[in-house]
Amino acid sequence: GAYTRVWIPDPDEVWRSAEIIKDYKEGDKSLQLKLEDETLYEYPIDLPGSELPFLRNPDILVGQNDLTALSYLHEPAVLHNLKVRFLESNHIYTYCGIVLVAINPYEQLPIYEQDVIYAYSGQNMGDMDPHIFAVAEEAYKQMARDEKNQSIIVSGESGAGKTVSAKYAMRFFATVGGSASETNIEAKVLASSPIVEAIGNAKTTRNDNSSRFGKYIQIGFDKRYHIIGANMRTYLLEKSRVVFQAEDERNYHIFYQLCASSSLPEFKDLGLTCAEDFFYTSQGGDTSIDGVDDADDFEKTRHAFTLLGVKESHQTTIFRIIAAILHLGNLKIQGERDGEVCSVSSEDEHLSSFCSLLGVEHSQMQHWLCHCKLVTTAETYVKSMSLHQVVNARNALAKHIYAQLFNWIVQHINKALHTTVKQHSFIGVLDIYGFETFEVNSFEQFCINYANEKLQQQFNSHVFKLEQEEYMKEGIPWTLIDFYDNQPCIDLIEAKLGILDLLDEECKVPKGTDQNWAQKLYDRHAASLHFQKPRMSNTSFIVLHFADKVEYQSEGFLEKNRDTVYEEQINILKASKVKRMVADLFQEETDAVPASAVQKRTPRINVRSAKPAFKAANKEHRKTVGHQFRNSLQLLMETLNATTPHYVRCIKPNDEKLPFKFDPKRTVQQLRACGVLETIRISAAGFPSRWSYPDFFNRYRVLMNKRDLSKNDKKQICQTLLENLIKDPDKFQFGRTKIFFRAGQVAYLEKLRADKFRAATIMIQKTVRGWLQRARYQRLRRATLALQRYARGHLARRLFQHLRRTRAAIILQKQYRMLRMRRAFLRVRSATLTIQAFARGMFVRRIYHQMLLEHKATILQKYARGWLARARFRRAQAAAVVLQCHWRRLRARRQLQALRIEARSAQHLKKLNIGMENKVVQLQRKVDEQNKENKLLNEQLSMLTSAHSSEVEKLKKELQQYQQTQQGDGKQLLSLQEETERLRMELERAHGEREVLEDSHGKERDLLRKVYLSVCEFARNTVEENMQMKKELEEERSRYQNLVKEYASLEQRYDNLRNEMTIFKQTPGHRRNPSNQSSLESDSNNPSICTSEIGDTEDVIQQVEEIGMEKAAMDMTLFLKLQKRVRELELERKKLQAQLEKKEQERALLGGTMQQQELESENKKLKNELNELRKAIADHATQNNSSNDVQDGYNLLLNQLKSANEELEVRKEEVLILRSQIMKAAQQKESGKNMTEDWGYLNEDGELGLAYQGLKQVARLLEAQLQDQRREHEEEMEALRNQMDLMQEELEKQQQAFLQTLQLSPEIQVEFGLQQEITRLTNENLVRGCAEKTEREQKVTVVPVERRPHERSMQVAVQRKEKDFQGMLEYYKEDEPLLIRNLITDLKPQAVSATVPCLPAYILYMCIRHADYINDDQKVHSLLTSTINGVKKVLKKHQDDFEMTSFWLANTCRLLHCLKQYSGEEGFMTQNTAKQNEHCLKNFDLTEYRQVLGHLSIQIYQQLINIAEGILQPMIVSAVLENESIQGLSSVKPVGYRKYCSKEGDSSYSLDEMIRQLNTFHSIMCDQGLDPEIIQQVFKQLFYMINAITLNNLLLRKDVCSWSTGMQLRFNISQLEEWLRGKNLQQSGAAQTLEPLIQAAQLLQLKKKTSEDAEAICSLCTSLSTQQIVKILNLYTPVNEFEERVTVAFIRNIQVNLKERNDPPQLLLDFKHMFPVLFPFNPSAITMDSIHLPASLNLDFLNKV
Repeated sequence: GAYTRVWIPDPDEVWRSAEIIKDYKEGDKSLQLKLEDETLYEYPIDLPGSELPFLRNPDILVGQNDLTALSYLHEPAVLHNLKVRFLESNHIYTYCGIVLVAINPYEQLPIYEQDVIYAYSGQNMGDMDPHIFAVAEEAYKQMARDEKNQSIIVSGESGAGKTVSAKYAMRFFATVGGSASETNIEAKVLASSPIVEAIGNAKTTRNDNSSRFGKYIQIGFDKRYHIIGANMRTYLLEKSRVVFQAEDERNYHIFYQLCASSSLPEFKDLGLTCAEDFFYTSQGGDTSIDGVDDADDFEKTRHAFTLLGVKESHQTTIFRIIAAILHLGNLKIQGERDGEVCSVSSEDEHLSSFCSLLGVEHSQMQHWLCHCKLVTTAETYVKSMSLHQVVNARNALAKHIYAQLFNWIVQHINKALHTTVKQHSFIGVLDIYGFETFEVNSFEQFCINYANEKLQQQFNSHVFKLEQEEYMKEGIPWTLIDFYDNQPCIDLIEAKLGILDLLDEECKVPKGTDQNWAQKLYDRHAASLHFQKPRMSNTSFIVLHFADKVEYQSEGFLEKNRDTVYEEQINILKASKVKRMVADLFQEETDAVPASAVQKRTPRINVRSAKPAFKAANKEHRKTVGHQFRNSLQLLMETLNATTPHYVRCIKPNDEKLPFKFDPKRTVQQLRACGVLETIRISAAGFPSRWSYPDFFNRYRVLMNKRDLSKNDKKQICQTLLENLIKDPDKFQFGRTKIFFRAGQVAYLEKLRADKFRAATIMIQKTVRGWLQRARYQRLRRATLALQRYARGHLARRLFQHLRRTRAAIILQKQYRMLRMRRAFLRVRSATLTIQAFARGMFVRRIYHQMLLEHKATILQKYARGWLARARFRRAQAAAVVLQCHWRRLRARRQLQALRIEARSAQHLKKLNIGMENKVVQLQRKVDEQNKENKLLNEQLSMLTSAHSSEVEKLKKELQQYQQTQQGDGKQLLSLQEETERLRMELERAHGEREVLEDSHGKERDLLRKVYLSVCEFARNTVEENMQMKKELEEERSRYQNLVKEYASLEQRYDNLRNEMTIFKQTPGHRRNPSNQSSLESDSNNPSICTSEIGDTEDVIQQVEEIGMEKAAMDMTLFLKLQKRVRELELERKKLQAQLEKKEQERALLGGTMQQQELESENKKLKNELNELRKAIADHATQNNSSNDVQDGYNLLLNQLKSANEELEVRKEEVLILRSQIMKAAQQKESGKNMTEDWGYLNEDGELGLAYQGLKQVARLLEAQLQDQRREHEEEMEALRNQMDLMQEELEKQQQAFLQTLQLSPEIQVEFGLQQEITRLTNENLVRGCAEKTEREQKVTVVPVERRPHERSMQVAVQRKEKDFQGMLEYYKEDEPLLIRNLITDLKPQAVSATVPCLPAYILYMCIRHADYINDDQKVHSLLTSTINGVKKVLKKHQDDFEMTSFWLANTCRLLHCLKQYSGEEGFMTQNTAKQNEHCLKNFDLTEYRQVLGHLSIQIYQQLINIAEGILQPMIVSAVLENESIQGLSSVKPVGYRKYCSKEGDSSYSLDEMIRQLNTFHSIMCDQGLDPEIIQQVFKQLFYMINAITLNNLLLRKDVCSWSTGMQLRFNISQLEEWLRGKNLQQSGAAQTLEPLIQAAQLLQLKKKTSEDAEAICSLCTSLSTQQIVKILNLYTPVNEFEERVTVAFIRNIQVNLKERNDPPQLLLDFKHMFPVLFPFNPSAITMDSIHLPASLNLDFLNKV
């Protein structure tokens, strides 16, 4: 089981936790304990002074917001609770009853932003986490509720964070109670801090920015609780720091700031260098502070001086005085005669600088620094001073100068913060030094601790009084509680013959010394309980203060108390040449005390105070510092006692200034010193724990029986329960609304509750386990039976299957065997037949082969035998041939021989000759034939010769030609060779280029690869960029609408000022025409200024001058800015007018040079270009008609082009007419020249001369007209060129914009288009400036000329069809105020509830349309301006009426839509019917009025949101966060003093009430015909506010950060989501705004143990920032002891996982953030002629046309 846990003392940790492991019995001498590190410890309780150890609180109470909620209320419990909150949850604030304990984290925390101020503003103190803002809000609320002044007392050690806490409190008041006027007093209150810190704060060993004085700032409020002024009192400036600093300390910051900025040109004459060069700033060693830029801080100080209205001359003098103090410290004092006589060299540059800076005489100051005047009754002596005396006198002078300067600056701050308005109440913030004890304690520490004794007494009595009031209010018998009263200690210090009295007495003694004074103290107060004498010292004394005993060294007490300054030195300063300030500083000594405690009703306005009489100054001069301090402290105590105090105790957790390090020893020491433990002791002595009856009932209903619970009286049930549970009736008391418990009783009840829960848990476990076992047995039995059934069935089925298979097997065997035998038989039979077939075939084949072989052998034999026979025949034949040959050769040889013999004979010759003759004849015949043939050949030869010669000639010619061609071929060859060389070079170059191209191709390929990668990356980043662009667009739109909102507030301010000025100025001669102000320019957001406005401005300025600037200076700041702006614009207009006239003169001189033909050609050229541009724009506009607003812009451009073109045609015709006239005049002139000889005949009576003179005048006139026309034409040409260039640029921009826009979603396209149109219109308005009226008049004069035929035809049509209503309403000009009053000012939304929605808008449009139809510019202007002013007046009158605001938002939007729908621009006419197109405006372009109506719509929308938020805001936290929609989920925990004090008078709302309110809003807007898109935007804004306020509250409240709240919250959000679905508002984005709240609810419900849980939380909570997640986990509180806390390790794990996120630094959501509103174009299907005017509107004076 669990052991009882206790706290035991420990030398290191002060207190340690332990468990009792053995029961304690009466009489035991020790307790057996086990420490947290498992070691055993025996704690003795029988020693003298030993008591039983303190009991430890249950874990569920640890980490409470309020220490008084702890059941066991004692020092270790307080220390442990603070430590857990500080180290584990990083909570620096904790309540202790009425005290806020603030532990310095030594780290910047994001808990002081503007959002946090708004989150705490208006909240109950006990509902929110402890915070300095909660204390400030409580003070502010009590001031307003109780009509009583308040004080916030901030105290603590040096470095504990007092000044910072006080600054944050003042910042809260400045934000929440901002001044109603434009005097900006809250900024001045905050601006006083840097000045006071510069002159009164310094670096000490404990704190880098330690306040070395106390201050009490009273912030004054008027009856409406707006800041109207402030006043500061200061206490005990540590003057000794000016001349002395300890090691590692610095002088006041201002000295170092001035030295750091000494190089600035304006400070060259101060003669300053770096701080190390001056004795007064270098004694502490290091002159710089880490992380502090003295030069930068000096700039802030100067800026603060300027903001507070300190003149530059005064600032310069202040810095001269500070520099003079530094030079005074560097004086070289030369000692003579062993230091008895001293002198200062006249050449000393520091003395010269000192005298010149302060404007005093050099010689006198040199003399009186080293001499003093002794006055006796008889005479006066001048005596030289010793070196020691001179140094002391110099230091005293420096201290006195600085103190006087300090008082002057404080006094001047008070004057700057002073107000003439009567102060209704104030809140004081006291930032005063805490209890101090050092190794060496002197006069300063004595005064500080004396002040703390007084404050502690006031604190104790206040706590005691509050306790007493609480008991009496609850009707509980009051028993006197003994609490520590430190009156004896205070008497010791301030009573008659007390320490201060004896000190003052000793100061008056001529030879008084510190030692004599100490001896008197020993003699007088030795018997006092609070005074002791140290054993080892005769110059020290000990005072037993409430916090600790302190030993003071008496050395220096007298000198510091006297604060002696030699009068001669002061007189020199009084005679300073710098009369402006230096001399005045020392004339004001009567105000030495009031300077630090200025009365709040002193009506001082002048910068310099009045000079008092010298006698009074001397009298005041004799007052000691101790006496002054006692008086100012007495005044402070009187002020505090007259106010309701609130206490902030600042704790320094360690001396090393390390962030979030907790030193228990130092903390306990400070807790004892600052009175927190005394509060605890007073509370613990009575009934510290208090429960309201409902909370007690809810918490401890488990201890009640069923019979008691059935009763209705909860109070009676609680009484019965307690009487049964706690037998000792003294342990509790029943009050009227609460139950009071003694210390420890709540812990006892918690133990009983936990035991009951444990017993119930065991019973539940026993029952559940029995049920589980029974269920398991029944499950097993059912399973067994089922298994058996299935097993038996399975066996039967298996047997049956076996039998079936056996029978089937036998049949199969029979069939199989038969089949097998048959197959064997068939196989054998087949084999046998096969063998037989093969055998028979083989035998047949053998016989066949035998026969074949024999046949072949026979053939072979036949052929062989034939071959052999032939061979034999051939051999025989060959042999026979051979034989024949031989034989025949032989016979031939024989015949040859016989012939040879015969030839040799004569007979033979004869025979031969006979043959020869025949041959000769034959030959002769042949010769003849040959001759003939030869002759023939000769002839042929001659012919051939002649032919040959001709051929040769021919060939010669050919040869010559060939030679010539050969020479040409040589040249051609050379050219070919050159060509070849060139081609070769080109080829080489081409190769080179190819290589270059290959290289470049490679590079380009690499570049393309990179580009491809970058394109891929770009594609990945496109979505993010689009989101960023969308976000920037939203921000831009938001800024624009904020400007509209600021303009509306400035306009409202202007109206208020005008009304005030009218009231102020009641002279009979002054008459003001209010209609001057009701022009369009005064109501639009247009920067153009009309003449009437300038006149009105001058009127108001004249009024201001008449009344006098003193009265107007407070409230006319804004109006003077407007006046300055008006003058600037007027000068700019005059300058532009002069430039225009100059240009016209120049053009007039140069105008005659251009020929008419050039003009005509230029006209044609421009006309063609304009037509092309118009066509291109029209094509582009039709291609991009997805955005109506952008198309609107294009249509506007087209109209402008069209009008310019028509104007150009008119000018052209006029030029042609003029030219013909000039030509005629020239011809007449020529004819006149020809007729000169007939003049005498014609000019008899002088008529021709007169005619000639007339003709000359006509010619001159025509020439002047021509020149004017030409000049105008040139100007128009130039303007048209510029316009064309501008349009081309605009077209390019529009094309780029369209290309970008087309890539976006349709919604963003619409938004982008709207933004473009707004920008374009704004630019146009800026360009037009003061000339817009002229342009409008020109337009009116030109348009009727063009429209005349059309108008005539329309009038004829109207006359023909008089009975048909054309959708126009006519009224007389004098009826306009009546129309505005009946239709706007006095109209109630209920009067038109049964008619067409937005009926007033339609009626107004029909009136505008008639004014347009009759072409009455003034009527249109007047009606629209009156309409806008009337709507503004109605909205101003009904600033808190949601229905009226919604009604006029719907009507303003509808009027805006009508002006667009019937404007005649194509972009707005796409959905119009033919009938509706007939109702379009004909003459006027009302674009500017549409812009003004757009601005007005934004203002009305913002007012509507503000009204709805104001109604919903008080409901949100109660309905969404606290409302118990699911009964029984929440569990009440013990609460502290703050909670039960703030419970009274709370108004709670349920979620159903809030949903009913949302239903009301929705039905009102729907009934009044507000556009659905605007309704969606309204609810998106409201749901964002619900999300922001709920989440902010959750982040600042520990009591709602639990699992049950998460469940409750998720249910409530689902109800809101269901409501959105029911109203068909899913597309509005309202549900998405609740995402952070949904994730916070899920975070509260998720497990928070393992690293997997941490990853799940990180992946789920994407809409929450890291700080918000960590904050919720730190705040997470188990509702009961069965839940576990979130460990520090788990939170660190979350922080590591979320480190990569780039979340914004702020913790809270800005619930004042407003989404930019869009008014999409929403045309109406209603035609104007179908609208009926109800008689209830009293509009009988309107005539239907």
